[in-house]
Amino acid sequence: MSSEQIYIISALFGYLIGSIPFGLILTRMAGYGDIRKIGSGNIGATNVLRTGNKKLALLTVLCDAFKAGIAAFVAGKVFSGDHSVLASLIAGASGVLGHNFPVWLKFKGGKGVASTFGFILMTCWPLAVIALVIWLAMAFTFKYSSLSALTAAALVPFAAYFIAPSCEYTYVYTAIAILVIVRHHANIRRLLKGEESKIKLKKEEKSA
Repeated sequence: MSSEQIYIISALFGYLIGSIPFGLILTRMAGYGDIRKIGSGNIGATNVLRTGNKKLALLTVLCDAFKAGIAAFVAGKVFSGDHSVLASLIAGASGVLGHNFPVWLKFKGGKGVASTFGFILMTCWPLAVIALVIWLAMAFTFKYSSLSALTAAALVPFAAYFIAPSCEYTYVYTAIAILVIVRHHANIRRLLKGEESKIKLKKEEKSA
């Protein structure tokens, strides 16, 4: 199998795994209906949290992170040798793309924060820990999920430059970080206008 075929297979595998809309599936199974009709209309964990069900939001985070991470892990193991690193990075990055632009939902997906974290965690865990600490610090300080994600994404390329195993990692992480920032364009506008919603937890409601 040629290197081109390996990378194409890795990209398709990662994209299809990443396209699984866990936020939509889990909220429907829990009786909340279509998550796209709640809050921001996003299928990610932050919007799932607006149902008031913290456990469901946590499960969504884990599933969204798991899919990109597992795509990177499987591709790296299946295509071992010289192609292992790049196949893993391509599959993981494609998993994030799949979450953002799922073919099953007419390419209207989430913003890729959890998926990006899972991808980085599986391929360079020290960088993932740094990103998580930044997110938590910003979230506890300012109570804006979007600002926390944007700050972490903006700092990931700089941290990657110093701790990522090679330049390939830094290039891919930088591209994905830019994607995360671009996907938050509406949030950026609301933040600048002072209209962005802060992190609020409703009392957990029983599913219908």
